[in-house]
Amino acid sequence: MNREEFDDEYYQQKMMEHRIRMEKRREKRKKEKRLHILLFFLLLLLLFLAFIGVRYALPYVQQQGGISFGKKVSESTIAKNRPVVKLGEGEAEEKGDVVEASEEPALSEKDEALKTAELQAKQYDYDSAIATLNALNLSSDTEISSKISQYEEEKGKLVPANMDDITHIFFHILIVDPSRALTDTHQGKQFNSVMTTIPEFEEIIKEMYDRGYVMVHMHDLAEMQEQPDGTKKMVKKQIMLPEGKKPFVMSQDDVNYYVYMEGHGFADKMVLDENGKPKNQYTDKDGNVTIGDYDLVPILDKFVEEHPDFAYHGHKAVIAFTGYNGVLGYRTDETFDPNSPALDPKNRANPNIEEDKETVKKITKAMKEDGYEFASHSWGHINFGTRDLASISKDTDRWERNVEPLLPDPCEILLYPFGDDIGDWHPYQKGKEDGKYDLLEAAGFHYFCNVDSAKVWMQYGDDFVRQGRRNLDGYRLYESYSGTADRLSDLIDVKKVFDTRRPTPVTWE
Repeated sequence: MNREEFDDEYYQQKMMEHRIRMEKRREKRKKEKRLHILLFFLLLLLLFLAFIGVRYALPYVQQQGGISFGKKVSESTIAKNRPVVKLGEGEAEEKGDVVEASEEPALSEKDEALKTAELQAKQYDYDSAIATLNALNLSSDTEISSKISQYEEEKGKLVPANMDDITHIFFHILIVDPSRALTDTHQGKQFNSVMTTIPEFEEIIKEMYDRGYVMVHMHDLAEMQEQPDGTKKMVKKQIMLPEGKKPFVMSQDDVNYYVYMEGHGFADKMVLDENGKPKNQYTDKDGNVTIGDYDLVPILDKFVEEHPDFAYHGHKAVIAFTGYNGVLGYRTDETFDPNSPALDPKNRANPNIEEDKETVKKITKAMKEDGYEFASHSWGHINFGTRDLASISKDTDRWERNVEPLLPDPCEILLYPFGDDIGDWHPYQKGKEDGKYDLLEAAGFHYFCNVDSAKVWMQYGDDFVRQGRRNLDGYRLYESYSGTADRLSDLIDVKKVFDTRRPTPVTWE
């Protein structure tokens, strides 16, 4: 064999060995792949079996009290030591108060309609409850027809409320931590006189509920309606309630969470939790930030959830805003805008102002859906009784530019700052009140509220409604608690309500 033949045979032998090695490798890889696939499907099977086991075992375990899932963390007041959700820095606006809620089985269309109708009926909206069930087109369903008959019978028992005898109570931002708010300073004494603590507010609404009071909106009293000749006129409405129930209006002023309130034991701002429900952000004395029920809105929401018949047709409080510090704790005013010529050098510019405006719009929309309506408290918290027409016009322009665009609807309600009305007890007339009424009516306001210590003060005009409001604050509560005057006994037992952590006497500051 010559060298060339030897090299060729050697080469062929090496190639054969190489092919054998490659074939063994391919076979090994095929076996490994089949094994991996088999393991993958075994893992899926184990996970499926585990899921089935948990699904069917969990109800039994929960019944035995061993595990509790899907429950909300109860959050409200420091005063009552309720648990709260603590947030790390930068998390305050992203987290809510719900802890890994388990999914509830979806209701059928019929069950969902029955549930909705039941809530509507509890809130005296029987027409809507009946319409909800009729929309199912299940006239042959005995359960549906029985419910409709029940609601028609209950509706027939309603009686008309006296529309001239509706009281109106109001609050300011609620005090979370009295030790930081009610200090022995001029500001602390002011807070003591005009603010209400959370335990006081909670007891007030409980007392009023027990006495048969039911919240209504300003728009439930009367509304502007177009007449046959094309003009509009304020037309008194009729509230229908069960015998013994009494309608009332509730409002809250200055829901702005002003800069001067920071660090003094009040909520920081309004936020939405992960369910889209209004809550408050609060920073305690140690700098811990939590989300919970730290002001009127979420506390009232919780109470109505437990007592739906406290809210007529689901209607809750009137929430009033000024504008000069922004809205709901967000510095949305032009005086905080770094790109505006109106930027006030005394204010800390807000570089996120446009984003905050969008946040406020989402919150006010959610609040409207939650049963609230909105009011102006002026832009600069001005006194309408003493200011001239030019300054009121300027303030109204600033309100319309900075606040009204953040609301879901045009604003028709004006709650006078300091309670000071533009007129006396005589009805408003165009061309009177130094032109102030003409200005405000042209700006779209038709509902006007002053402050009056009388139980009820109401006035209906052709294009307006006026109502007096009663302040349930530290000064008024102490006045009754100390026996100086009796202005609240138709609403509450002040001995049960008054928060004895308040420094006394409470004087008007």
